[in-house]
Amino acid sequence: MVSIKLDNVSLIYKLHEKLTLSAPDRRLGATGGRIEGSGRRQFVQALDGVGFELKAGDRLGLVGPNGAGKTTLLKVLYGIYEPSGGSVAIEGKVDALFNINIGFRREATGRRNIVLRGLINGWSEAEIEEKMEDIIAFSELGDFIDLPFKAYSQGMAARLAFSVATALDPEILLMDEWIGAGDASFQEKAKKRMDELAEKAGIIVLASHSESLIQSVCTKRLTLKGGRVESLTAVPVKPVEAALASP
Repeated sequence: MVSIKLDNVSLIYKLHEKLTLSAPDRRLGATGGRIEGSGRRQFVQALDGVGFELKAGDRLGLVGPNGAGKTTLLKVLYGIYEPSGGSVAIEGKVDALFNINIGFRREATGRRNIVLRGLINGWSEAEIEEKMEDIIAFSELGDFIDLPFKAYSQGMAARLAFSVATALDPEILLMDEWIGAGDASFQEKAKKRMDELAEKAGIIVLASHSESLIQSVCTKRLTLKGGRVESLTAVPVKPVEAALASP
């Protein structure tokens, strides 16, 4: 059964030392949290005593100001950062949408990038081949699929990234902000696919600054501040129109 359980998770790193990543090719940017100490003894308390449990069907919204630890927590869940303390127990296949360019090569075609991203995710060649045409169709890229990725607009790149990431029904999907890709019809299609993933005993964890989006997509809200959990509450699900209206 798919599940996530975090128990008293912390992440600390010194400002004068490079943070070690378990997967260097997945670097995703700066880490938030609180700066402690002084001089060369300064360190960042990126996460501090974070704990929660998620089960099949849960859709967790991570909220809080910039630097609260939302993206850092997603990276811990994806295995990019190893916690300094506490434990992380995850049951289920995990995929993530943090940055639309992750796993894609600018010079390669969209079709070739589907293969590359699939291999990075641990998919077999047979799985990639089986899903190839479905991914292309869902992305609505048409003949552009055989053009270099560098020729894509941001919306086209985001549509391809979302289509690949959700093609093999990940049991756990991590997202940093909403994929504002394409027009309203594609966004509604993406929302429906997210709903389908959750209904198939999946878990979604979405970090966002949009309250209307959290209310529309998520069933639970985790509020972070300075790397600490301020609250964990239930969220009534609202119609899809609220999500489509979000920035």
